[in-house]
Amino acid sequence: MKKSILATCLLFLLYFEVSAQTEFVLEPSQSMIMTGKGTGQDATINPFYGEDSYGIVKNIGERPFSIRIQTSGNILEEIPIQKGETKKVKLLKGYELYLDPNPDGLAKARADYGKIIDQETFRQTLSIIPSMQRLITIR
Repeated sequence: MKKSILATCLLFLLYFEVSAQTEFVLEPSQSMIMTGKGTGQDATINPFYGEDSYGIVKNIGERPFSIRIQTSGNILEEIPIQKGETKKVKLLKGYELYLDPNPDGLAKARADYGKIIDQETFRQTLSIIPSMQRLITIR
């Protein structure tokens, strides 16, 4: 029982440590870079800038809009997002994430980022749990 509680707490702590979130209103004529250009040019701060990460975009408004992923000026993918929908995209190092508006009116979006954790890092995190349990049970 203690192991499962400890594991849950550790995973929550890990989640809160590796995410950042921001909300935006997109005007019909406004395309906005979320991350990828660097300090001073990005609308959001991706805490994992310069390394592979996930971009998580949710449509929190009433109108659909789209996101665009590009690198070095080349569009890699354009993804429409309907009302209430969330899309999670892989942002490799050097990728740029843009929000493209709906020409019919205002759109609202929430941008969030997550770290891509490789299997070795995940295993190392899980290996800490037994050590933490021993510390807790020693009185």
